[in-house]
Amino acid sequence: MCCAGCQAVAQAIVAGGLVDYYRHRDAMPESPREAIPQALQELGLFDHPDVQKNFVRPIGEHEREAALILEGITCSACVWLNEQHIARQPGVTAVDINYATRRARVRWDERRIRLSQILEAIAAIGYRAHPYDAARSELIAQKERKTALWRLFVAGFGMMQVMMYAVPVYLADEGTMTADIEQLMRWASLMLTLPVVLYSAAPFFSHAWRDLKLRRVGMDVPVALGVGAAFAASVWATLTASGAVYFDSVTMFVFFLLGGRFLEMVARQKAARGVEELARVLPAFASRYSAYPGGELDRVTVSGLAAGDVVLVSPGEVIPADGTVIEGASSTDESLLTGESRPVDKRAGDAVIGGSMNVGSPLTLRIDRVGESTRLASIQRLMERAAAEKPRIVEMADRIAARFVGALLVLAFVTGAWWWWVDPAQALWVFVAVLVVSCPCALSLATPAALTVATGVLSRNGVLVTRGHAIETLARATHFVFDKTGTLTEGRPVLVETLAVGALSAEQALALAAEMEVGSEHPIGRAICAAAQRITDRQPMGVREIRAVTGQGVEARADGMSLRLGNPGFVRALNDIDLPTACVAWQSHGDTIVALGTAMGWLAVFRLSDRPREGAAEAMTSLRKLGISLSTLSGDAPDTVARIAADLEIDSAMGGMSPEGKHGAIAGLQADGATVAMVGDGVNDAPVLAQAHVSVAMGGGTDLARSQGDVVLLSNDLRHLAKGVEISRRTMKVIRQNLVWAFAYNLIAIPLAMAGWVTPWLAGIGMSLSSLLVVLNALRLQARLN
Repeated sequence: MCCAGCQAVAQAIVAGGLVDYYRHRDAMPESPREAIPQALQELGLFDHPDVQKNFVRPIGEHEREAALILEGITCSACVWLNEQHIARQPGVTAVDINYATRRARVRWDERRIRLSQILEAIAAIGYRAHPYDAARSELIAQKERKTALWRLFVAGFGMMQVMMYAVPVYLADEGTMTADIEQLMRWASLMLTLPVVLYSAAPFFSHAWRDLKLRRVGMDVPVALGVGAAFAASVWATLTASGAVYFDSVTMFVFFLLGGRFLEMVARQKAARGVEELARVLPAFASRYSAYPGGELDRVTVSGLAAGDVVLVSPGEVIPADGTVIEGASSTDESLLTGESRPVDKRAGDAVIGGSMNVGSPLTLRIDRVGESTRLASIQRLMERAAAEKPRIVEMADRIAARFVGALLVLAFVTGAWWWWVDPAQALWVFVAVLVVSCPCALSLATPAALTVATGVLSRNGVLVTRGHAIETLARATHFVFDKTGTLTEGRPVLVETLAVGALSAEQALALAAEMEVGSEHPIGRAICAAAQRITDRQPMGVREIRAVTGQGVEARADGMSLRLGNPGFVRALNDIDLPTACVAWQSHGDTIVALGTAMGWLAVFRLSDRPREGAAEAMTSLRKLGISLSTLSGDAPDTVARIAADLEIDSAMGGMSPEGKHGAIAGLQADGATVAMVGDGVNDAPVLAQAHVSVAMGGGTDLARSQGDVVLLSNDLRHLAKGVEISRRTMKVIRQNLVWAFAYNLIAIPLAMAGWVTPWLAGIGMSLSSLLVVLNALRLQARLN
């Protein structure tokens, strides 16, 4: 059938007993391939909104971003080629491809180009792109491993058999083997080498041909040239019964190269699998109540859940989406999402995160968010963004590797010509050895392999990397600057006392302040609103024209008067009256003071208390041991900030800071040569976070989709931040080791090959082991830090 619709119609005709209908046709129907090419048919489907909803998200009014996985990527030149080709398509605004994970992030203007056209452009240069999902990624990885194993098996079998015919020729004394027997050995070796060259080595030739057609020199070009030259010379020697043959070297080289690439592929997939764990954490099915209470439990797919559904999660099951506990008491394991190793207690009214595991008793949940709006989906998007962005060190390595291949070809031809003039008998295999022994792959793998491993390790420690440069910059950070409220403290201040100093009573002043803070995301605003809810006979205060002043407080109008609520200095600028003396003692105890006043004077002063975050003191100690200077900047009263800083042994504390003041303080540190990391709540501190070299946002209660941090501390545990710095420094150490090895290997191996001291098969071993070594070194990082 040409399509599913025609098939359904045909089945209906047959089922209705109307088979005679087909006797009247005068031609057979078109096959699917004739009706519409299958590949184009599939690509066209990707333009449908229902298909796109799982892997495409809107960026602006007309801009879209897709997460894709690419098949056929074999080296950094492939990455470069795809990025350049896709970027040239009209309407494409951004494209980034991660070599280690094979994942791509593509942005486009849907008014100028369709997603199917982008996928067709990728297919036109010999690659295939699919929407990214964990299951599809694993299937592609399995297919890649299976194909690589078969090619390796054929090369290994051919190598052993060819060596059986080559060894007697090598060992035979002069005159003991007749010419016809030697020629028979050559023909047998040729027949056994053919499958190795035509099947096992086929990807080298196809990728090289693709690169040359696109006027690019990829890393498979020298390999294909070396294998092809040695095989062609050996075939000519066999046909003419003269000269030397290199069938044993060809098969051995292909086998060792494929073996090295296979081990590298397995190691790379293992590294990428650590990053993709989050994508596989959600269950496929959930138990949903048809009605609650009293309804029956139905087994449904998680993708079919909607906000408002009520589900039952048994002990040992994974929570299918973000929700709220409405019945039961248990604990959940959130370690994969936040790095918190201890189970978190949950009871009625508590929020739960999709992807965490219920480890205690059954829980009945009401689903709040599903699909792309869940916290897990936000974490995945941020990780994908970080994986797709290239740090400066990766771009530098890729540029060097791209130029390296061209220089290598020139060097090989010059070396071959020189040997042809000095010793023609050795010219060919020296030429092949120079082509083969070099290893730009190791140079390209040195950085992305380590960064991929580090990203996975950091996420399991509750540190989510959202920008490509974050690990590199975090490792270089010399100065950490902390916000106070919600960062160094719990961020859950409690109203301890209200002092009414004007015409309003304490309850009226609190009600007025709560109306001014309606909808506030700041912890102090939420604390005031929570306290006002306890007022029994609360009357509307007529507040209007509310305007938040970042880092200072809130302005509003009521009954024709201008009001200010915030830090005392902000309110005092309105009335120029000193703060009541009773409040001075509050500040000396480290409490937060919030004032309410008009141009006529003070109305009330609120005293709030917030304790230091658990583990903050240990984190500060760990950071100091790493040689990092510590500061805190806050809009709170200077005495309050100084008290918290003293408790945590922070070197420098500045209070009463406006956002502009914080921005200037960080700029001053940078001007003095410090590499500054700013730690804040990720939303209210966005301009200050942007000024720092690297920004860390507290992610426990933050809307991750709005977070401005280069790094998000999912666990809200500052001790994990110190661990993150340590991991970042070890990662950069491994990267430096890999780069030193890649450069040193090529600087030593290429001159040795040019001198004729390296045979082609030995060059194949060296090239394979060089690539494998940098990946294994990166995996060593994973073993040490997990």
